[in-house]
Parts: sequence; structure tokens; C-alpha cells
Amino acid sequence: MERIILGIDPGYARCGWGVIAIRGSQTRLVDYGCIETTKDEELPQRLAMLNQQLEIILEKYKPDEIAIEELFFSKAVSTALLVAHARGVIYLRAVHHCGHIFQYKPNQVKQAVTGVGNADKKQMQEMVRIILGLRSVPKPDDAADALAVAICHGAFHRGKGS
Repeated sequence: MERIILGIDPGYARCGWGVIAIRGSQTRLVDYGCIETTKDEELPQRLAMLNQQLEIILEKYKPDEIAIEELFFSKAVSTALLVAHARGVIYLRAVHHCGHIFQYKPNQVKQAVTGVGNADKKQMQEMVRIILGLRSVPKPDDAADALAVAICHGAFHRGKGS
């Protein structure tokens, strides 16, 4: 049985998403992208755009499971609050679609994808490329990060449905 996993790298300006399929020990890329909102829109409109685009992705790919990277920030608290609003929209949409959501800390994602909990972005992106058998690293970075979250979830929950 094939499992479809949607990975999400949350953000309010740029929200990366990646869909993979797992059948047994085989992992393949389905699609990926980035939901972008414009700076000239106010936060409520940006969140509505995120909600609308996420609904389109969920309807198109019908993921069995949804995984999201937990909030980590070393920047301004105001940025973290804006991302937290986006995460709320993502949580609501995910729970509405699947009934639950899986969350992973950044170091868990790095460990699952590279084998090293403090891997840098280039290492992560290269391993995503290798695992999915791609010719080049997925762009933008937010989409590659979302694929890493989906791969992490597949690694942690390998036995379910396979």
C-alpha cells in the first residue's frame, strides 16, 4: 500500500510544501512547491491566501499523513509570532483533512535525512536530492526543507501502511 505524505516548512511569507509517496522501502517524489504571499497584503489576507492554497494542495494530492517542522527561531519575536499565525492556519487545515498532524524538531529532521542532527542546509538539500533520486536540489529552499520534513516522517513512521 502506498502512503502519500505532505511535508510542510511553515511560513507566512513563504510556506514550503513537498509531497512524497512511500511504498515499502521505496520513496519517490510526487511534487513540491512554495506558497508565497505578498508583502503589500495585510496579515489576515496573507493567512487567507495560505489557507486557500493549502486547501488546493490537499485536494490535489490527498495526503494520508501531514508532517510539519516545529517552530524554531533565533530572529525577532515578532517574526516568530507571524509564523505562529501561519502555523495555526496549517494546523487547522491539516486536522480538517487528516484528523491529526505530525511535528518534528529541526534536529530530528536533520538526523533522519542526513544522519547528523546538526547538518547544514547544503547537506540537507543534497541528501533530499539523493534520497528522491533527483538531478538537482529542489528549489526554492523552503520546498527542499518541506521535502526533508516529509522524508523524516516517512523514516520515523516507516512501518505504517507499508
